[in-house]
Amino acid sequence: MAKARARRKGDPKPAPRGRTAHLPTRDDVVAFIRDNPDRATRRDVAKAFNLKGDDRVALKHLFKELEEDGVFQRRGKRLVAAGALPQVMVLTITGRDRDGGLLARPYEWDEAEQGSPPLVAIRTPRRGRNPQPAAGVGDRVLARIAAPDEPGGVHAARVIKKLEKKRGAILGVIRKLDDGGYRLEPVDRRQPELIVDKDQLADASTGDLVEVEVTRSGRYGLQRAAVTQRVGSFASEKAVSMIAIHANGIPHVFPDAVLDQAKAATPVNPDKHHEDWRGLPLITIDPADAKDHDDAVHAEPDPDVANPGGHVLTVAIADVAHYVRPGSALDREALKRGNSVYFPDRVVPMLPERISNDLCSLREGEDRPALAVRMIFGADGRKRSHTFHRIVMRSAAKLSYQQAQAAIDGATDDKTGPLLEPVLKPLWDAYRCLSKGRQARGPLELDLPERRIILDENGMVDRVVVPARLDAHKLIEECMIQANVAAAETLEAKRQMLVYRVHDQPSMAKEEALREFLKTLDISLARGAQLRPSAFNVILEAVKHTDHAALVNEVILRSQTQAEYAPENYGHFGLNLLRYAHFTSPIRRYADLIVHRALIRALGLGDGKDGLPDVSLDQLREISGLISTAERRASGAERETVDRLIAHHLAGSVGEVFDGRVAGISSAGVFVSLPAYGADGFVPASTLHDDYYHYDETSHAMIGERSGEGYRLGDPVSVKIIEVLPLAGAMRFEMVSEPRKLGNGTRSFHKARQGRKPGRGKPARRTRPGTGKARRR
Repeated sequence: MAKARARRKGDPKPAPRGRTAHLPTRDDVVAFIRDNPDRATRRDVAKAFNLKGDDRVALKHLFKELEEDGVFQRRGKRLVAAGALPQVMVLTITGRDRDGGLLARPYEWDEAEQGSPPLVAIRTPRRGRNPQPAAGVGDRVLARIAAPDEPGGVHAARVIKKLEKKRGAILGVIRKLDDGGYRLEPVDRRQPELIVDKDQLADASTGDLVEVEVTRSGRYGLQRAAVTQRVGSFASEKAVSMIAIHANGIPHVFPDAVLDQAKAATPVNPDKHHEDWRGLPLITIDPADAKDHDDAVHAEPDPDVANPGGHVLTVAIADVAHYVRPGSALDREALKRGNSVYFPDRVVPMLPERISNDLCSLREGEDRPALAVRMIFGADGRKRSHTFHRIVMRSAAKLSYQQAQAAIDGATDDKTGPLLEPVLKPLWDAYRCLSKGRQARGPLELDLPERRIILDENGMVDRVVVPARLDAHKLIEECMIQANVAAAETLEAKRQMLVYRVHDQPSMAKEEALREFLKTLDISLARGAQLRPSAFNVILEAVKHTDHAALVNEVILRSQTQAEYAPENYGHFGLNLLRYAHFTSPIRRYADLIVHRALIRALGLGDGKDGLPDVSLDQLREISGLISTAERRASGAERETVDRLIAHHLAGSVGEVFDGRVAGISSAGVFVSLPAYGADGFVPASTLHDDYYHYDETSHAMIGERSGEGYRLGDPVSVKIIEVLPLAGAMRFEMVSEPRKLGNGTRSFHKARQGRKPGRGKPARRTRPGTGKARRR
């Protein structure tokens, strides 16, 4: 007979013996969730109140009601208090309270999206009890967050780890004045210029990118600073990406201990832990300029007569875990970096080149260790089974996407000709099969073209292109998705802890805002207990060939939450998958390395030294928080670099007119993207055509109060470049296009605002004409 679960602190009193528990009141559920934030799923609440059958259905409706009323918001499968912070996050300690206690704010916080950042009180444990790392004002820390004791109260936090302190340095370029003096032009346009005395230049000279620290400041005049580090010449080829590296604190120099360990590594031969698969003609398909090849694929018809029309798909991934052992210098540096960072002019790798571009790269014709998954698919494109193997492989060919696609389209070359029948055609047959499964699954299908910057020999922009989206790209993408799913399924089946790649569905607030916007286009978004990507796909297909296509794609994208890493699974909304983990890129993502180690441990594929060591859920939460932060840091740095490169490219085009598209609207003005370049500029509201403009959040428009004319998100417009700030990567535009009719003037505008939620129709900021500054989105 099963032993009854012990009653835990916070659980309601059980119903008397012989009596069935009934649905608790709304207040009971609210109190339980607030008292037990770690046990706030429907399953947790049902267990706590001993609910069965129809009562569980009623509880589901109660959860939905609490979310719709704004009492709680959903985070994964849990309900959390509205405005609650994640359980683990990075904080910046900003000051002290009256009693000397430390106060902090979230390190990453989008005030435009989330409002003012909340205050967090750092708890100091009693002496002798679980000492935490010493931290002070200005430090960045990874912390565990506790919800406020009462609604509207202050969050509390316990420091898990003190992160590397970012110095109070200011990054900028040295400029020499006509009078012989020197100034620092800061990268951050919000930072005023600084005076740098000649004897404080160190080894820097005019045009150098440097870091300085303020040495003296007064109530009046500019501050004075001293150069602490010369980063390099701003005229050098890679100066623009170096700005982003330093500004975002991205580690880019490997310590000697890491390089020594990488240098000492040796190739792997088949042994008792690595099966010999060198006879299987696996191939790599990557961008033409790729240096590291971490995935290879192979497909063939399934010979099993019980699976007619089925396919056997093999995906082999570089065995990074063999070289990067837990706790080693290589491992510590990889976790610190979190991922590789890709700039137009360089790559800042997660692992040294000896590992990433050599020993782990699945080079053509060379023996390499790999972790492979062999998957069986039915004719309907659904996966029937899979197995993982630790192997030594030998890539039969290194192909580019364009090369592989050309071969399938009939234009073979010396390399692809012999591969066409035995290797490439079976791969494309398998892809067509997998496409059926993808179509049945119904992932979110946004049409958002990606632009690529092509640089000249001086490291500056030559042109911007939109690469064609080929079937070869889609083939590799779908193979990788299926391998990632197989990894997550295997680890769940083995009850092995892992780091998931999770993506929550849109919040109720964003979902409702999207619904209101779509109404303005006479498009409906159905309400339902659980929104699916297919609901968005129906809308995207309906507007595909209309003037609203770009607008609707952009607004649906903005309604989505941000994907992240977490040890708790709540599915991947965008891919419409119940379980998903990153497995296919361990050379460039630490999350994938964690999954590899988990598979090695769970399946007994290693020597016990390269699998995932004993870790707690809290430790995996810490790792997930660090690598999620590193991912956002990399994304921001890559975006900033593109902005700066384009600003440099267009610095000589002030006064010229360009075609653009409205990419964003706020009460301050209109952001316009230049499709030919993939960069944005800003049109201040004060410079718009003669009217008083209001920002209408529901319709994503800036509307003139008197005329009812204005500009809407997605509108094609023409703009003139007025100002370019290359260091900041910012441009200010003047609107050339006349506004179009969006309403009937003052009467209809005020009528439209009646009954609207606060903040949904905001007056644009009024500033003196010509004083609006450019800024990035």
